[in-house]
Amino acid sequence: MKPISIQLYSLRQEAQKDFAGVLKRVAQMGYKGVEPAGLYNYKPAEFRKIVEDLGMVVSSSHGPWANPDNLQEVEDTAKILGLDMVATGFGRNEYKDLDSIKKTAETVNGIVEKLRKANLNVFLHNHQWEFCVVDGKLAYDHFAPLCPGVLFELDTYWAANFGANDPAEQVAKFKGRTPLLHIKDGPLEEGKAMLAVGKGRMDVPKVIKAADPKVLRWLIVELDKCDTDMFQAVEDSYKYLVANKLAEGNK
Repeated sequence: MKPISIQLYSLRQEAQKDFAGVLKRVAQMGYKGVEPAGLYNYKPAEFRKIVEDLGMVVSSSHGPWANPDNLQEVEDTAKILGLDMVATGFGRNEYKDLDSIKKTAETVNGIVEKLRKANLNVFLHNHQWEFCVVDGKLAYDHFAPLCPGVLFELDTYWAANFGANDPAEQVAKFKGRTPLLHIKDGPLEEGKAMLAVGKGRMDVPKVIKAADPKVLRWLIVELDKCDTDMFQAVEDSYKYLVANKLAEGNK
């Protein structure tokens, strides 16, 4: 079993009011790690101390999002947070056709090359557009061979592309380069909110089993939006994964 983390974007509305309180609550639920997407006016060192004082670690981070213009800030922040991997990702237009995909790959390769000199790996986080068909195959299938040095944080729900793909097959395809999985669940219907992990249409055990245990480091719960109370959904997701021995928590 891999340790369980929470993408704090899930709790962004609550974090705007009381970020330290959010961290305390997810620690009480039993989460082993957190993946921030913004630090809400805390400095990286302050944030890391709060997290570690609560018995958790920073599993990974979505900030600052690596781009060619901010790599020194990315490097400095990663080292303060104790990370050896940094995140980036791109919008729909960057994968809309083959020319766009090639340009995106060039950008990513430049980022990877520069950050490698600082002993940092780069991982990509996806949305559904990377798993749409472009010129006969999925956009990521065009992209991945062009960027052999980049790693993946596969968002398994978006990889399913609302039922168009088998997400477990996508995880298996990229398993040698996937140290992080975003675990989320829902109806797999565009425009509809997500559900606590285990309550939707995703075959979560199959998805997790498809990863390479020698490469995978963390399972990270992320719920972009829910119609129910988000804290409850985050806690229910934790309970489902830990009770079914799909992830390891602190309790």
